[in-house]
Amino acid sequence: MVFPTVQFAVFFPIVLALSWALMRRQGVWKPFMLAASYVFYAAANPLFCVMIAAVTLGNQACALLIHRSEDARVRKQIVVLAVTLNLATLGVFKYYGFFATEINGLLDRAGLGLPLPLAAIALPVGISFIIFQAISYTVDVYRRLITPAATIDVALYLSFFPHLVAGPIVRAREFIPQLQSPRDPRKVAVGAGVALILIGLVKKVAIADFLAREIVDPVFGVPQAYAAPDVLLASYAYAVQIFCDFSGYTDIAIGLALLLGFVFPQNFDRPYRAASFGEFWRRWHITLSRFLRDFLYIPLGGNRGGKWKTIRNLMITMVLGGLWHGAAWGFVLWGAIHGTALVVEHQFRGRVRLPRWLGWLLVFHIVVLAWIPFRAPDLGLAGAYLARFADWGPATLWTAPVVIVTFLVIALQVAPAKPMDALRVRFERLHPVALGASMATVILLVAATVSSQGVPPFIYFSF
Repeated sequence: MVFPTVQFAVFFPIVLALSWALMRRQGVWKPFMLAASYVFYAAANPLFCVMIAAVTLGNQACALLIHRSEDARVRKQIVVLAVTLNLATLGVFKYYGFFATEINGLLDRAGLGLPLPLAAIALPVGISFIIFQAISYTVDVYRRLITPAATIDVALYLSFFPHLVAGPIVRAREFIPQLQSPRDPRKVAVGAGVALILIGLVKKVAIADFLAREIVDPVFGVPQAYAAPDVLLASYAYAVQIFCDFSGYTDIAIGLALLLGFVFPQNFDRPYRAASFGEFWRRWHITLSRFLRDFLYIPLGGNRGGKWKTIRNLMITMVLGGLWHGAAWGFVLWGAIHGTALVVEHQFRGRVRLPRWLGWLLVFHIVVLAWIPFRAPDLGLAGAYLARFADWGPATLWTAPVVIVTFLVIALQVAPAKPMDALRVRFERLHPVALGASMATVILLVAATVSSQGVPPFIYFSF
């Protein structure tokens, strides 16, 4: 179920009204919200609900065993088992076909002729986000940062529909404590929630989908048909598209959660204003960045083992972060580019100081370059795309709306944040009548930009 659709426009007001009515009765509200979340997920495929229920019960069982054991060795064995089972679930659904195909190709080239069986396995929507949150719950219980929650609370944490399919990655210790006391509908931040939802709709429908239709999809689909000016603009446009698409989703998710009485962590903070790669990853997909830091980079040793171990840990973290996005070499290359940039930056830290404008220029354009293999269907097409930069032919897709939207979004990232923040605060404080009228106006304007094919899924639904 996609947020900006008629289906969701019917689903959410009903759920919101019943949620507000039941908020003070936790014994009724929790089963209701759990059922609503499973209905939301079942809209993609009812069988996916079996997967999320199994992940919930498996991790809860491991968390309870870890909590009850006083033997450090046993506790470690259980958490290793839990993480292994979670990653195995992710691997089977998301990576089996990819690795089986690659191994079969190697076997064929070696003349061994022992192919691995291939099976068509449906990829559950948002499985990466579900598995990462399940791991964070069990590991945090192991680290004694939290105690095991009631099973219904864990089930609701993993299935809560605002963040179910594309994040943000909410830690158990951020969400589950909010379930311990009833929400009060009189204290719901309605203005802030509505503002975020409207901002997210504009980002997704009016900007991301517009750029995808007008330039990104055509150029990335057949780059050989376009010259360098169009390829260059499409590169910038895709950087804007993926930012607006993903941050638009998380804006809507955070806004929906606020209307339901819950606070989610921030996931984006104007990432294209970063003047270093370390800063970029503190601003881009913040909840994934901290997950990779806390559950991969630091356990590997972080920067504590000297120069070469730090380089190793950075590269492993970023390459696996790339692979997390999907089973394709383009994602691996994207992660390797970012890992290499972080390594170079780490090695020269304190020895070379660039002016901020030059640091921004380098970081932004390397980020844009790295998006090319990330977006291209395969490395061959990514290579064909890059080759078009050598052909400075005519600019056929440089229309005023595309150019203005692309560079306006980038400019707003770099511009001071205070004026925009002040405008949003003023909007949040509008009288309910004015807030409702503003919401209706924005929705009508956004709806007018929807193509005849409807609203395409969010990019991160496939991750």
